[in-house]
This record gives sequence, C-alpha cells and structure tokens, in this order.
Amino acid sequence: MSKKAFDKIAAGLKDAIAIAKGEADPTTYRVHVPAKVDVAKLRKRLKLSQSEFSERFGFNPASVKDWEQGRASPSGPVRAYLKVIERDPQAVTRALEA
Repeated sequence: MSKKAFDKIAAGLKDAIAIAKGEADPTTYRVHVPAKVDVAKLRKRLKLSQSEFSERFGFNPASVKDWEQGRASPSGPVRAYLKVIERDPQAVTRALEA
C-alpha cells in the first residue's frame, strides 16, 4: 500500500473517531452505523482469539466475550469502529501502531 493510500485511510479513521466522539461538525458528514455487528464472525474471519482481538484493537476482553455471548451489545461508536475493522483491519492495526 502506498503512503498516499495509507494517509487517506488514516485521515478517514481520524474522521470516524471524531464523528464517534461527537467532536465533528454534523453538517459535514453522513454515517450509517449498523444496528448489529457479529463480533464473533468478524473475529473468527481475522483468525484471532478473543484475547488477541481485544489486545489488537483495544477492547476489554470481558466486553468481547459478553458481545459474542449476547449478554451485551457494542455501543454506537464501538459498532462504527467494528465496521472500520471489518472493512480494513490492517489499516486499523497500522494506525494504532503509529
């Protein structure tokens, strides 16, 4: 991946985080946050254990377990973040390592 492509992805991730935190001007974007995210399916697609998934993306391991077992659901900002992970997990990993 070129630096230009990475910079665009990183900028998009920063924008998504600002939107999720409520820090962005709501007149400048339109987002769709999925009502439900299958965390177990996403994690298994990435071939990660619950603890590896939690560590790599900054989640509390107990929360991941609760989401997967249906005891709790991720909040709106977390669902948006999970969607970004689903779309481009390597970009998220690189952005978090920077």
